Amino acid sequence: MLMLSNGMSMRGHFFVAGNSRTHAGPEGVKDVLNAENGFFPFDVEEGGGSRTVLLNREHVVFLELADIGEARRDPGYDVATERIVTVLFSNGVRLQGAVRVFRPQGRDRLSDFARAQETFRYLEADNATYVFNVRHVIELAEETPAS
Repeated sequence: MLMLSNGMSMRGHFFVAGNSRTHAGPEGVKDVLNAENGFFPFDVEEGGGSRTVLLNREHVVFLELADIGEARRDPGYDVATERIVTVLFSNGVRLQGAVRVFRPQGRDRLSDFARAQETFRYLEADNATYVFNVRHVIELAEETPAS
């Protein structure tokens, strides 16, 4: 499911390559969204069929991935610092989950994550993995672990 800035949501499929241009392994949805600016093709499911449309990246708020393991294939995933966060988006939706901060120890705070250059990032919830657009984030808050 893909959520747009105008409140519309749609189901469909991304076109991804078998090999990524930027890292070992297959291309992920996050790779497609971060690859360039402007529009990307999306195969929208409609009434028993589908059609391909071009969507503007700037208007994607977040999407839920069918492949919940995609984030784990990011290089360095196992050594990145995990932060449990709540994210409030411009459309009023609030999601909670984990983000990974790919920075050296001491520079792996949530504020370091927030300043990173990538526009689209992963958020791993209990039962879903999301890719979200930081340009639609109003508030990013770290949750305090329960003791």
